[in-house]
Amino acid sequence: MQTDIQWVEKFVDDLGKENFLDHYSLEDNIYRICLKQYILFLYLPNTARLQDDSTHKTIHLDIDMLKSSYAKILQRIKGLMGRGRRIYARTTVPARIDKKVVLAFLEEYHLNVPLAGKYRYGLFHQGELVSVAVFSGGRVMRDEMDGYRSFELLRFCHKADYLVVGGVSKLIKTFIKDFKPNDIMTYADRDWSQHSSLESIGFKETGMTEQQTFYVKDGKRLAPQIEAQGYDYEIKNKGSIKLKLYL
Repeated sequence: MQTDIQWVEKFVDDLGKENFLDHYSLEDNIYRICLKQYILFLYLPNTARLQDDSTHKTIHLDIDMLKSSYAKILQRIKGLMGRGRRIYARTTVPARIDKKVVLAFLEEYHLNVPLAGKYRYGLFHQGELVSVAVFSGGRVMRDEMDGYRSFELLRFCHKADYLVVGGVSKLIKTFIKDFKPNDIMTYADRDWSQHSSLESIGFKETGMTEQQTFYVKDGKRLAPQIEAQGYDYEIKNKGSIKLKLYL
C-alpha cells in the first residue's frame, strides 16, 4: 500500500510530466504546490485550511480525496489548465437522459457523490455523451409571487479529456425552455474556486455556506450525514458559494 508521501510524490511527478508544475514545498504537514496558474494546498491528516493565496487562484485538496479519486482530480486540473479536446456547444445536441446513464457518467467523471436529481440532460457530440447536467424538481417559494418556482442545478460535468465550450450554458438554456423556472440556484465548492465561472453566464453570488465537516476513518471519508464515531480525524472544507440565476 502506498503511503501518503508516496501518493504526493506520484501526484507531483504527474503534474511535472504535464508541464503544470512550477515548484512545491512542505510546511507543517501541508504541501504548497505552485502550478502555472494556481496555488494548490495539499493537506495531510490533522491539518487546517489555510487562507486563499492573494495573488493566485487557489485549490484546497485533502490527501484522502487524492488517494480515493486520483484520476478524477488529475483530469480536473487538466481541465482547469485548458488541457483537453476542445469542442463547441453549437456542435452538440442536447437531450434528456435517463437515471442509469447519468449516474454512471457522474460516477466516472465527477468528484462528488452522484445524484440522479429529477431532470437530467446531456450533450451529445457525434453521438457521444460529453456533458451532463442534473436538476432538482421545482420548489415553490412562499415569499415570492404565486406560482414562483426555483430549481437547483445539482451536478454538472464534462467527460474526461474534453473541454466543451459553452456546454453548461446550452444545457441550462435547454432546461429553461422546457420548464420555464423563475430562478435556478446552485453551489460552487470554495475548495476549488473563489469565484464561479457561472457568473459569466448570468448567475449572481447570493451568499456563502459555512464550512462542512467530514470524518476520515482508515483513510476513507465517511458520509457527511452520518454522525461519526471512532473516526481518525476530521476535515473542515472552505464551504461553498451560493449562486442564483434570476429569469
